[in-house]
Amino acid sequence: MSAESVFPQLEALLPHVQKPIQYVGGELNSTVKPWESCDVRWALMYPDAYEVGLPNQGVMILYEVLNEREGVLAERTYSVWPDLEELMREHKVPQFTVDSHRPVGAFDVFGLSFSTELGYTNMLTALDLAGIPLESKDRTVDHPIVLAGGHAAFNPEPIADFIDCAVIGDGEQAVLDMTEIIRAWKAEGRPGGREEVLFRLAKTGNVYVPRFYDVEYLPDGRIGRVVPNRSGVPWRVSKHTVMDLDEWPYPKQPLVPLAETVHERMSVEIFRGCTRGCRFCQAGMITRPVRERSITGIGDMVEKGLKATGFEEVGLLSLSSADHSEIGDIAKGLADRYEEDKIGLSLPSTRVDAFNVDLANELTRNGRRSGLTFAPEGGSERMRKVINKMVSEEDLIRTVATAYGNGWRQVKLYFMCGLPTETDEDVLQIGDMAVNVIAKGREVSGSNDIRCTVSIGGFVPKPHTPFQWAPQLSAEETDARLEKLRDKIRGDKKYGRSIGFRYHDGKPGIVEGLLSRGDRRVGAVIRAVYEDGGRFDGWREHFSYDRWMACAEKTLPDFGVDVDWYTTRERTYEEVLPWDHLDSGLDKDWLWEDWQDALDETEVEDCRWTPCFDCGVGGLARTPPYRKPKVEGLPPGRPCFLTSGGVPPKKDTPPSQIGSERAKKTSSPLTLVKKTPPQGN
Repeated sequence: MSAESVFPQLEALLPHVQKPIQYVGGELNSTVKPWESCDVRWALMYPDAYEVGLPNQGVMILYEVLNEREGVLAERTYSVWPDLEELMREHKVPQFTVDSHRPVGAFDVFGLSFSTELGYTNMLTALDLAGIPLESKDRTVDHPIVLAGGHAAFNPEPIADFIDCAVIGDGEQAVLDMTEIIRAWKAEGRPGGREEVLFRLAKTGNVYVPRFYDVEYLPDGRIGRVVPNRSGVPWRVSKHTVMDLDEWPYPKQPLVPLAETVHERMSVEIFRGCTRGCRFCQAGMITRPVRERSITGIGDMVEKGLKATGFEEVGLLSLSSADHSEIGDIAKGLADRYEEDKIGLSLPSTRVDAFNVDLANELTRNGRRSGLTFAPEGGSERMRKVINKMVSEEDLIRTVATAYGNGWRQVKLYFMCGLPTETDEDVLQIGDMAVNVIAKGREVSGSNDIRCTVSIGGFVPKPHTPFQWAPQLSAEETDARLEKLRDKIRGDKKYGRSIGFRYHDGKPGIVEGLLSRGDRRVGAVIRAVYEDGGRFDGWREHFSYDRWMACAEKTLPDFGVDVDWYTTRERTYEEVLPWDHLDSGLDKDWLWEDWQDALDETEVEDCRWTPCFDCGVGGLARTPPYRKPKVEGLPPGRPCFLTSGGVPPKKDTPPSQIGSERAKKTSSPLTLVKKTPPQGN
């Protein structure tokens, strides 16, 4: 395919579409390299609209990592809205990159980052527009290698027919390793064609190539086994883990969007991984171990990033940013440094047991004081034990009392509905908690101008978590449960008007559940939905539950399964799960034991501050420390036990320099009873 720019044809279409600026390119800090000077060329895609895709840190980091390398170029592409898609098909304009408007089909690799499974139909749209056959088996040596990454790629089986390969884990080093393999193959004259380069990638043990694995099914529809069909292909594929974040200070030159995006800020990832052990949280499980970026590394990235972008807010990102061992020093240091420039700081939602007024004041010192966000997740004390969210209602009330007493007037609380073993009463206690929050806020502030917003999402069991065996609540049951809660809140004459209530119905969760725990047979559903017009399924106004169910009813009976088989069915220990041949670093027996602990309502401590629970990532202790000692006379942060030479921290050392005292835990590593999994046939 020609690599010439398609902008002359595209430009004529832009006056006829909404938000044409998102397709123009030329953002500050974007990169355009001469095509002829490079021998390996990547097209990177976040399969959603520009306004969602451009701020994505994963794509932005890989874009910069690749473009820094001599002889390598990377350009970006995003999903086009249906109005432009229709015109592109009519005028035969292919899927293009926004950097130089080259056809995606001309690149060597088409890499897609999936943070959610609801982007799969957008992938098929992009493939079709690019002139790339939808199924891997139909592609030739002249088509790009279609690569999947991101959190959803930890179970790529539903899209196994559509991708050539997948990478699980951190992408920084992985894309460079792949580049060298592709470069060598091209330099040799592309021997063996497409099959050969995919084999070279697969035999590394770090790139999953679905075509080299056969899936065998049992008569009842379960998977019998997944087995390599070619010698030299490993039985299991391992995830990539970057251990020293200071060696990868990306993005150095963050992109500044031309159009409005969901995040208008410069962001720095301050640490990666989480060992809190929330059983529903796939991100926390698959990104272990914890690896902190040094305080000096963070400071350098913020300084360079602000100079390169002109943003007025800095996001300190991670799964639980207040858990960084030096977050107090980081927040104060940045607030002091940028006080005159009025640069605001922000954290994602804060854990109740990590909140501290001093920290909150530092974060809001140079910016506006907005509401505080906490995520109890479960409405009742019992549910929080099930999900291992070790936060009591007493902790929450004490924390919000401190916040309201120090001038905050609004708190947002996140919960989930449909968690394993949940009952109506567990959900109704969410209303009780909100009432108690409002009452305490009025008491300590002496004002009735107090707000609490309750936001609820449906629980979806995810691969590589203790809940991967759990049944999912049906859409009808989810909706009925949430309706009861809504009626309870609205019926409270004294406090109801001070409580905001936002929730998603159960239908999108069922589709996400089908895709997250599906196997290769689900690919037929995805293709049918795409061919029926499914696009942008992560957007409420474009999502059609009826379309997904109709396509599932049309395709899945041929395989002897249905939507309920993938979603509301509980799995057993001996069942082969579709992702078992992909090694996330977590031991399956450990996950099963934690699932049994959940059913027993047994909490397990954060292993970052205790001896090891043997989750499986201990093998990474053989790699260099995740974090270099801090310089400039400041004490080093405390690393994950697994990567600190096997020496647990002292008992009298607090988990966080700024956190409040953590809640008492009901279990300890010395008293846990190891459960024996049931023996299968």
